[in-house]
Amino acid sequence: MQVWTGIEQVPADLGATVATLGIFDGVHKGHQVILGATVAEAEAAGLMSVAVTFDPHPATVHRPEEHFQLIASLTDRLERLAATGLDAVLVLEYTLDFARATPEEFVRRYLLQALHSTLVVVGEDVRFGRDNCGDRHTMAELGRSLGFGVEILSDIRAENGRRWSSTWVRELLAAGDVAGAAEVLGRAHRVRGVVVHGFKRGRDLGYPTANLLADDLGVVPADGVYAGWLIRPEHAPDDGTSKRLPAAISVGTNPTFHDVQRTVEAYVLGRTDLELYGEEVVIELVERLRPMVTFDGIPALLEQMADDVARSAAILGVPAPARPDVYAADPPTG
Repeated sequence: MQVWTGIEQVPADLGATVATLGIFDGVHKGHQVILGATVAEAEAAGLMSVAVTFDPHPATVHRPEEHFQLIASLTDRLERLAATGLDAVLVLEYTLDFARATPEEFVRRYLLQALHSTLVVVGEDVRFGRDNCGDRHTMAELGRSLGFGVEILSDIRAENGRRWSSTWVRELLAAGDVAGAAEVLGRAHRVRGVVVHGFKRGRDLGYPTANLLADDLGVVPADGVYAGWLIRPEHAPDDGTSKRLPAAISVGTNPTFHDVQRTVEAYVLGRTDLELYGEEVVIELVERLRPMVTFDGIPALLEQMADDVARSAAILGVPAPARPDVYAADPPTG
């Protein structure tokens, strides 16, 4: 899939296209239907399929004080868009200046002049142009007046009748229901970040963890312990094992040790030899095991950690590692 980060990168000899537009945060099942229809219409007409998306998210530009977090990073969004079969994605930088364009100005400049779109596929909730004043009716009217086709898809709903949406995903993650979020997304929710140095308490206890700062990761689920996967990039050093590693994952502030910094910590099952500092990794969250709790001493914490690891292995379908023979006489400190 080609990625253009501005209309100046669109090939000058680009032919006619079928296009769609949206933020596509998470690329959930509703997005996938719209993107799939765009690809199918383009293939039927022998044209390129193109999605127009925006970075940063408009909410971060219009309401920076809210510290809005993305469900998926731009890297993950593009990866998921590619998986739908699109030929290209045009990523437009969203600024206050950009947001001043009227719906007609947006359509003329980006969909018609840059992408030569003969058909635009959108959902019922499409919004575009200044103050989001453009909607599906606006798009249909512009199609009639400017000479391009418009296909409007009805809201895509789950069996319970609720519309697939990024809002629903956020609600589920806020409740720690990563399995439910995966149902809406069509895949497990993931966060991406750089491994940083922690307090090394896990290493002292026999469970060394890769630590990521939660503030930098986008939407992180509710505090608790999860089963999931740690995924290393393809260019990571080859240690003879898979780049996709089963893990028990802790999200929170480690209340037993009175920490205040919220982190995501992943213990790769049975591995004490990994050196991941400075490496960008993906943490994929499959199922919540329990909420975050405070333990009365290290022995109780170790018992629970051993149980968390065994349950994670069972959920992920991998052998449970041997329990580390570590019982610290003195609790590790900061």
